[in-house]
Amino acid sequence: MIRPTVIEIAEATVVDAELIEAFSRLTPQVSRSAPAPGEAELAEMVGAPGTHVLVARTPGDGPVVGTLTLVVFRIPTGVRAWIEDVVVDESATRQGVATALVRAALDTATAAGARTVDLTSRPEREAANRLYERVGFAPRATNVYRMELEGG
Repeated sequence: MIRPTVIEIAEATVVDAELIEAFSRLTPQVSRSAPAPGEAELAEMVGAPGTHVLVARTPGDGPVVGTLTLVVFRIPTGVRAWIEDVVVDESATRQGVATALVRAALDTATAAGARTVDLTSRPEREAANRLYERVGFAPRATNVYRMELEGG
């Protein structure tokens, strides 16, 4: 079991074998229905303006133990941000990895001028929901709608 004492958070700027392996290993831990992104999809994410792929690792050359994707975008009412797919390797849970990732995302969103940061979390992800509330997120009284699109 990995027992990091310090977590290093960095933004992915290149797609290499380590990043591909990390997403291949971590994506099934957050979604059993979505395939892990391959090299082309990761390159699209890493290169997209406003998209920040954050990775957490143990100090030095330690393995990637978590990821988070932050998207910052402008709408008519201001700059907003959205956090998606926070995932921490099962071997590194309860060690502050998710907290470090979320705090780094909040810093990035603040630096980009975002007025708000949103995220969603399934109710059964109790530990994740406690984390989000602990770092300052509050539930919103809103409906979330989704439409599945063909070809997407």
